[in-house]
Amino acid sequence: MAGKKGKKRSETCNCFPLSDEENVTSDLMDTTLNQRRPAGWRAIPFVLGNETFERLASYGLMANFMVYLEREYHMNQVEAATILNGWSAASNFAPVIGAYVSDAFMGKFWTIVLGSFSSLLGMMIMTLTALLPPLRPPPCADEDLQQGQCIPYNGAQLGVLMVSLCWLSIGTGGIKPCSIPFSVDQFDLTTEEGRKGNNSFYNLYYTTQTIVLLITQTVVVYIQNDISWALGFGIPTLCMIFAIVLFFVGTRIYVYIKPKGSVVAGVAQVFVAAYKKRRFYIPVDGVDGQFYDPPLTTSLLCVRELHLTTQYRFLNKAALVIDDEVNLDGSCKNPWMLCTIQQVEDVKCLLNIIPIWVTSILGFLAMNQQGTFTVSQALKMDLQFGSTIKIPAGSVGVITLIAIAVWLPFYDRVLVPALEKITKLEGGITVLQRIGVGNLFSILTMLVSGFIETKRRNSALSHGGPDGVAPMSVMWLTPQLILIGFAEIFSIVGLIEFYNKQFPEHMRSIGNSLIYLTFSLASYASNWIISIVNDVTGRSGSSWLSGDINTSKLDKFYFLIAGISLLDFVVFMFCARRYHYRGSVRIN
Repeated sequence: MAGKKGKKRSETCNCFPLSDEENVTSDLMDTTLNQRRPAGWRAIPFVLGNETFERLASYGLMANFMVYLEREYHMNQVEAATILNGWSAASNFAPVIGAYVSDAFMGKFWTIVLGSFSSLLGMMIMTLTALLPPLRPPPCADEDLQQGQCIPYNGAQLGVLMVSLCWLSIGTGGIKPCSIPFSVDQFDLTTEEGRKGNNSFYNLYYTTQTIVLLITQTVVVYIQNDISWALGFGIPTLCMIFAIVLFFVGTRIYVYIKPKGSVVAGVAQVFVAAYKKRRFYIPVDGVDGQFYDPPLTTSLLCVRELHLTTQYRFLNKAALVIDDEVNLDGSCKNPWMLCTIQQVEDVKCLLNIIPIWVTSILGFLAMNQQGTFTVSQALKMDLQFGSTIKIPAGSVGVITLIAIAVWLPFYDRVLVPALEKITKLEGGITVLQRIGVGNLFSILTMLVSGFIETKRRNSALSHGGPDGVAPMSVMWLTPQLILIGFAEIFSIVGLIEFYNKQFPEHMRSIGNSLIYLTFSLASYASNWIISIVNDVTGRSGSSWLSGDINTSKLDKFYFLIAGISLLDFVVFMFCARRYHYRGSVRIN
């Protein structure tokens, strides 16, 4: 009945009533009430293993794909870059679609299954392009390739390649947004052990992804360049097969959350109902029967009551009961006229999250620069390491990966327990504080990068040889590469944790997909800033970002990014202080 107090709710945002966990039967699509408690860490190896091997497959392809297109398909740099950027954009946008399909219709488990088989099909086709000569242009000597005299690819060969990339993008759209939320579902957040396991999972997740990147940028690239493209693609394909098998092994211990239909409609209902009741007054002191508060479906995640708040007070009208809007069985007659308190509060949660998400876009600007201009700096520095080793300019980013792989376990196992004793907060600090620390590291990275670039350019101009290479070791780039690693540890991992904890439970996949959408929008923002800076500074005849890095003013560009990041940090702090943080647990 309207007004009666239902079962207690979780303080984490949940846009719709939490569903029952599904009992695994011979037909996984059938669901019944599951009283079994989540398996926690026993289930994680199967889910995380699937994600890890899938990343090994896709990263193993992407790490050297530009070279594959140029050498084997005889594409010029512009053609290859266009295909690579188009595929990257599609792969970063696909998780948004996959997340919606997961949360509204298929559920996380089956979306991951679909994505896994799609990725496998894409990898198999890509491996066939390396194995079967008719699927690519005839071999060509390096001299002819440089002079552009090789036989180009035909339409059929390009078509097969694009089909492979399309299947890989579909696979990414299924796996990326769902693997983390599905993993979170396996922890019982009503227990201290479950909450601690959940907090540690985010660090473990990013650590495994870093290790995968290290492997793909070293071992896999070596196999592709020096042994065989077919073997270099075949190994990731086998990894994908193993990932699927591993994922299905854990089906008997997984907790399954049933999708509840279109989450977008549920959000829209709150705004429509509030607008239709805009002329009604909200009672100052609500009593039973004035606001629609039906019982919730039993769930292990619901342990605390979610009360109606005064934030965004105009939305409370959506839950205001007028006349006979409630049936005798307690259900509402028209969901577009009356919404539950939980729906209203979870829409408020989404409104609170949006400013944090927007500020994170510019917060990623520093990371974008390290993936582009840092390589340009390395090309004009001494790449010799010792007497025999010459570091490839494109491999300097490995320093960042090593820093992440070393620091994350230390942070999770040593620093977090120490902080918990001081702050009495589970995790040591709040997620928003962690993101803020990451933003500070981004600013510091740009400042250090600017000072190092000033020293490098002065060295090249005063002591450099005819090729413009500065007599300065490439290891001078280590400080900025380590700092950007710290920025990733705090910002990216913090955002992953933030979205999965603060988004409505049945929209976790959509929340997780925002990470990849942020990457995409940050890249567009970076390109936009580069274009403006190049155009404005070029009017005076000396662009900050000219083709010759020794005559450009890259250090000033770095300082500009630092200034933009600082302004973004100020806005983030303003939004973070106003954010009504939910889910933080104090330790007694």
